[in-house]
Amino acid sequence: MRVVIDDNSGFCFGVVRAIGEAESALQGRGEVYSLGDIVHNRVEVQRLERLGLHTVSHQDIPSLKGRTLLIRAHGEPPTTYCLAQEHEVAVIDATCPVVARLQRRVREAYARMSEVEGCVVLLGKRGHAEVVGLTGQVDDDVVVVESVDDLESLDYSRPIYFLSQTTQSIELFNHLAEVIRSRMAEGTELIVDDTICRRVAGREANLAAFSESVDVVLFVCGRKSSNGRVLSEVCRRANPRCYNIEEASEIDVAWFEGAESVGICGATSTPRWLMEEVASYVENLELEK
Repeated sequence: MRVVIDDNSGFCFGVVRAIGEAESALQGRGEVYSLGDIVHNRVEVQRLERLGLHTVSHQDIPSLKGRTLLIRAHGEPPTTYCLAQEHEVAVIDATCPVVARLQRRVREAYARMSEVEGCVVLLGKRGHAEVVGLTGQVDDDVVVVESVDDLESLDYSRPIYFLSQTTQSIELFNHLAEVIRSRMAEGTELIVDDTICRRVAGREANLAAFSESVDVVLFVCGRKSSNGRVLSEVCRRANPRCYNIEEASEIDVAWFEGAESVGICGATSTPRWLMEEVASYVENLELEK
């Protein structure tokens, strides 16, 4: 049975940068406190915890005086930086540059819509760390939508500025943009600003082609990964024999019945070493037959 790893899968630039910042800080300081999981992958978080990384919440910040807090790639609202400064907590800002640019866009969009009594609408997952950081740029005065159903609440007689969380589906964003456009009152301004990260979005087509090229797909990602849910569905549409796992121990040998090839791929939060571990596990299963 042929086992192949998708070379386009794995950590995106923002995650690589954040983990690099964490590892460098750990070497110099011994302990670093990450505000939330540095990456939505339990196995990788556990590896970093063994090096001295501690995961904390916003409620823990007041107790971290004199210590170092890492802002992960998802970014944070301005209130978080103020809280850290107030309690004399050093900050390592590992916000992904793509997310940081989007935070600025949200502020600019809000300023523009405020002048015309308009509304900023964001495609994103409510409660997701990136979305919390984005809406927090303007005191949460943003309408967050996840599906067509959420568009019912919009006032189409007012100008709308529509943008997106960086890891959302381009297909969904374009579809919602068309629905909004069709409902806008005549002469009312609509600005559609595609802010989806192409380093992430471009993976959809690649993953679909990869999934079609093998008999069975093992999609490796953490269960907290929003991006993982989106990309695994892309794989499943292309190949119904797609199975989501966090690590090799979850594999069921029955999945490979009659298969001549197995493809290993993952989310932007999936480390390469973990996909290699899964591939090795599958190869060893084959050797035992």
